[in-house]
Amino acid sequence: MTTASKYLDRNPSSVIRPGLSHLQADPPSPHTPRRGFSSTYSSPSASYRNEEDTLIFEIGARHLCAGFAGENSPRCGLGFGPEESRRVADYRRWLPGFGDRRVRKRTGYEWGEDHELWRMDLRELDLGLVEDQIERAVREVYSKYLLLELKSRRLNLLLPSIMPHPLLSTILNTLFLHFHYPSITLLSTPVGCVIAAGCRAGLVVDIGWSETIITAIYEYREVQHSRTIRGMKLVTREMGKMLCRLKRISEGLSNELDLDADEAANALINDSFERCEEITMRMAWCQRLEGVSRNPTVTQDLSRNLGGLSITEDQHGNANPPGTSKEDPLMTIPSPFPPHRDVRIQFSHFGQPVESALFATAGSAYDFDDHEQPLHILIYKVLLILSPDVRSVCLSRIIITGGGSNIPGLKSRLLDQLSLLIRDRGWDPVVGKAADERRQRLKEISNNRKQQPAPQTTTTTTTIAALEAQVPDPIEEKLRRDQKRKDAKPSPDAGVVRGVETLGAWAGGSLLAALKVKCTVDIDKDSFLQHGLAGAKRDIEQQQQQQQQPTTSAGVSQQQHQQQRQSHHGPQIPRAGVVEKPTWTLGGWA
Repeated sequence: MTTASKYLDRNPSSVIRPGLSHLQADPPSPHTPRRGFSSTYSSPSASYRNEEDTLIFEIGARHLCAGFAGENSPRCGLGFGPEESRRVADYRRWLPGFGDRRVRKRTGYEWGEDHELWRMDLRELDLGLVEDQIERAVREVYSKYLLLELKSRRLNLLLPSIMPHPLLSTILNTLFLHFHYPSITLLSTPVGCVIAAGCRAGLVVDIGWSETIITAIYEYREVQHSRTIRGMKLVTREMGKMLCRLKRISEGLSNELDLDADEAANALINDSFERCEEITMRMAWCQRLEGVSRNPTVTQDLSRNLGGLSITEDQHGNANPPGTSKEDPLMTIPSPFPPHRDVRIQFSHFGQPVESALFATAGSAYDFDDHEQPLHILIYKVLLILSPDVRSVCLSRIIITGGGSNIPGLKSRLLDQLSLLIRDRGWDPVVGKAADERRQRLKEISNNRKQQPAPQTTTTTTTIAALEAQVPDPIEEKLRRDQKRKDAKPSPDAGVVRGVETLGAWAGGSLLAALKVKCTVDIDKDSFLQHGLAGAKRDIEQQQQQQQQPTTSAGVSQQQHQQQRQSHHGPQIPRAGVVEKPTWTLGGWA
């Protein structure tokens, strides 16, 4: 029998009556401690980027560039060709002989329209297809390049300064309906180029795909713009015609294209768009204009004022390229026409399409309409329309951008042609044989006056009171000094033909968005979906409404006086049944 003492020896009191140690939790396993983050920032495990970052989109006729605000270059650039529009699991392009096939074009097919998102002629454009292509491209940007979710973000959209309203409405409607953008800020491409160049004013020459748009910017405002159909599309087609002509010569056929041969050449060019475009991008160049210097004396003064810095534009284009001097080498390229064999072509031939397409050297300026003027003549006409003060600023800040600006020697050629026009014509809008005769007659009269000796004057001892020196007036002298002090000194580069490099329209939009600058065209989602483009007001209408508002005795408008009275009673809540009118405007797109 077990006694009580032995039981207590085997089971102490700590076992019979346990303490509070069993209520303590087990030591936790090793782990990283949690760190608190502000609600305005996303979780570091999901993304290291602020959720409020603004997106920058630049949409053109053939490309879409996207990225974040504050960056110097876009994250991606997508095209709208057949390759980007093919269906999933469509691998036919890798089949043997797929590139040599003949594609049957539909009736009314325009050359290169499969690679374009839109055209300015909307009569045969399917806006529904444009909407689908934009939606697909933006979704691809989100999923492959930006790696973002479709959340509410601000969007800055860069568009050309000339755009039809139905096309603009389609783009905005697509972005508002399919994506969660609370508002979209519109910025024109020329203004973005000027901002990226570090200027406040300039003449933007955008050599695009289907046309070239020339826009004069002064204090970040578009004051004048004009356009011509001479762009890279015409250059590519001229390159295809030149290669087809050389192919006929190599086959022993006539150099002159008759009607049947011209139709056959168009058929060959239509089937080889991609190859003609690739040859243009790789081999096209622009010849130099000999015997022209852009204001050498003024350029030397400008270089001296800038501390001896070099201000020559496009120096690689000033050197004699192969083909313009003694040597004209033969280049071997694959023929874009079947049978696809290597052909040998002189390098000088690759400069002919640029000459005929952009400068129209084969014809006279009087043979072209207003919409097909050569580039250098159109630049001169835009400068001629501007006022003298704006012209002097824009002349020294010529920004050549667009896809065509990458052609070697094109920038220097444009500036040289413009200098030649200014030297021959001046800033006289009258052009013709009668105007040339009048200038020659005035020049002869001026030379005769210089050659005639000055008449001898007899000195007299008596002086007339009217000829005596005027008594100095201290008040007038002070006014003259104040006026000279107020007048701004002219810029040393005013009136000099000078080119300025730019980082591109996208970089300008990114810089503007990073600075948190409020733009003129800021479109709200609810207002646009309710009213569309019809709800936008013009700046002139807003100014007229402000002028027509009656004012109180204190000089404050009646509307502002009413708002001040309502502010004492609480927030300004609209009355029931009253619909507020939209206050946004389209700006330059109106």
